Order: sequence, then C-alpha cells, then structure tokens
Amino acid sequence: MIDYRPRLVDRLLDELLAELPALFVTGPRATGKTTTAARRARTIVHLDREAEAIAFRADPDAAMRGLPEPILLDEWQAVPGVLGAVKRAVDTRPEPGRYLVTGSVRSDVEGELWPGTGRLTRIPMFGMTIREQLGLGSFVPFFDRVAAGEDLAPTIDTPDLRGYVDLLLRSGFPELALRLAESPRRRWLDSYVEQLLTRDAEQVDSGRDPGRLRRYLEALALNTAGIVDDRTLFEAAGINRKTALAYERLLVNLLVVEAIPAWTSNRLKRLVLSPKRYVVEPALVGAVLGIDVDLVLRNGDLLGRLLDTFVAAQLRAELASASSRPRLYHVRQQQGRFEVDLLAELGVGRLIGIEVKADAAPTADSARRLAALRDRYPDTFIAGIVLHTGPRAYRLGDRLAAAPISTLWS
Repeated sequence: MIDYRPRLVDRLLDELLAELPALFVTGPRATGKTTTAARRARTIVHLDREAEAIAFRADPDAAMRGLPEPILLDEWQAVPGVLGAVKRAVDTRPEPGRYLVTGSVRSDVEGELWPGTGRLTRIPMFGMTIREQLGLGSFVPFFDRVAAGEDLAPTIDTPDLRGYVDLLLRSGFPELALRLAESPRRRWLDSYVEQLLTRDAEQVDSGRDPGRLRRYLEALALNTAGIVDDRTLFEAAGINRKTALAYERLLVNLLVVEAIPAWTSNRLKRLVLSPKRYVVEPALVGAVLGIDVDLVLRNGDLLGRLLDTFVAAQLRAELASASSRPRLYHVRQQQGRFEVDLLAELGVGRLIGIEVKADAAPTADSARRLAALRDRYPDTFIAGIVLHTGPRAYRLGDRLAAAPISTLWS
C-alpha cells in the first residue's frame, strides 16, 4: 500500500469545494485523479464498473438521490448521462461541496459535457511532478516565484544529464514513480500504450485501426516538443491527411498529446502560427519508441526534445495552482530565425521566456533569443531563464538567468 503523496492540486480542490457545488477533475488515465478526489468524498461511484454503472445508466437522478455527499462520480465518460443529473441536482440545490466528477478524456469530446457548462468547474490534473514524487510539501509555483523576483536555486542533489534522462523516463504515473523497479515499469508502460491504442481509443472513437494509430503516435513521439507540418507526420505514419487529423484529435481527447499554441505579436513579423505538439507524459515517448537512457544520450535531437517535454510536463502540472494565472505558448519565426521554447504570459501581458538546454554551463549566447524578446518588450518582459542540466544558477544579463532544471522543484 502506497502512502498518499500530497498533490499540487490538493489546496485548490479544498478551496473550491468549500465554495462551489461541483468540480470536474480531468487528466490522463492513471495519474491519481480518483485517489485524490476520493479523499474528499463520502460516496464513491466507479462508473467504469458495470455493476455500479447499471443503475446510473438507467436513471442517474434516482441513483444519486439520497447518497451521502460529497459524491465522487469516477470515469464519467462510461455513463455520460450522469452529467445531466449533476446539472439538475445543482440547479435545484446549489450548495457547495456536493459533487466531484473525474474522467480520462477531454470533457468536450463529442459535446458530452455540455450539461456541465456553468455548473462544473474544471481542474486539470497530470502525472506526478518530481516535487510531488519527492514529497516536498507546500510550494509556490515556479512562475509565481519568478514573477515575485525570487532568486532561483537548485536542489542540493541536483541530477546530472544522465540523471535527468532517467527521471523523465521513470514517468509521472504514481504507481510507477513510487513503487515499481525498472523492468516491471517498462512492462507497465508497454501495457498502458497497448490499452490506450485499443480499449481507450475504442471508447472515444470506435473503428480506428490500432496499428495505424500506433504508427501515428510513434511519429508524434519522435517529434515531441516540435513544430512540424502535418504532412511530415502523416507520411511518416503511412496514412492520409484526413486520417492523421482524426488520429491527432483522438489522442488530444485522450489527453495523451497537447498542442501548445503559438504566441502572436505585431512587434514580431512572419511568426509561425502552428502549434507545438507535446506528448504529455515523457515516459510514454520512451515506451512508444522503445528507448532507454543510453539510446537517448546518443541521440542529440531526441535528447533535446525529451528535456523540453519533461520541463513542459513539470510546468503544466502547476498552471492551475499558480496565482499569476500563466498561459503557455511557444514563439517561432519562419525559417527558425527567432525561437523561444516556452513563453508564459501572465496577467496583463507580462512575459516569462524559457529556453531548455542540454548544457552544463550555458553562456549568454544561450540566452540571445530571450534577450531579443526582452529588448522588443522591455515594459512587460519579467524574466528569461535558460533551464539547463548543470549544477549552478547564475545571471546572464538584465533579467536573464541560467538555472538548473531542478530549480523547478527546489
């Protein structure tokens, strides 16, 4: 039995449940949503278990009536009708702390969540960050620390390059991160991918070919953290454009892939408007491609992509809890003349730029794009940070700094 490790969303869930009638916790399968939500529920209904789902499928209003609250309705997509029942219950009695709804698909898939509009407040939850895995307790989100002007410092036991690759391939799935050794971890991930491409995909969009879907996911994994045209992906997967778009929509709905939008500005011309695609969980890249630490270290392109994917995963998990309300973007001009790996836009247009480098001692040249961003937006630019694989944090110029990746959980 694994002791509960506090999650980044715990405080947010408690605050909102004290004020709102219904919360919707959404995130990839096996990331701990049910475990976290169940700690706040008096009644737990597992809708993916047929014995429990029958009554809710037949008459969800009657099935919920009289159950001790808060009620957790787990895996709502197995019985979509429960959302209408929650809407009607909340409309009748809008008291706080009545319902928690969890699910492992995007809530707007096929318009299923429309009854929840204005009734269920969405809380995204992702795999465990390194901070959560280490049980570091209370925290201030990274972007809040940067916005407040705090000095960035690494952890005492900052990993080296090999250590970072080992961390990102270890995964953020709680069972793997906290309990399993390497060999069973690999088998678990292989099984996860197989179920994702068969059972999970069938539930969301039936009729998809698992073999071709796997090839498309492999193409996305090879290009994670990249801005790549659609043709490159569907030709690599051996499918046509229409099928590729359908597969990408499916993987996004299954919360496996995320597209970070391009940032636009009238001060930067000829910007690429395509999104930057990420596999949400970096360990899935390892499982899909069948790679280990040594193979990653021998492939410079894949190493850079995985470090970027790892950093994005750590930051993504903090966004909902950050008081600065950051939104993530990427920036790139055509032909790659100007590029920033990640750009956080805080309230009133304040900007924090992030570059990710497989470099133990980046120089000011590594921050030249961040410096260019600062010079174009001197009034709203807060900071530019080069996150690297070395041991030290230091200044690189006006509002520019180099900091180890481990600063994210220090």
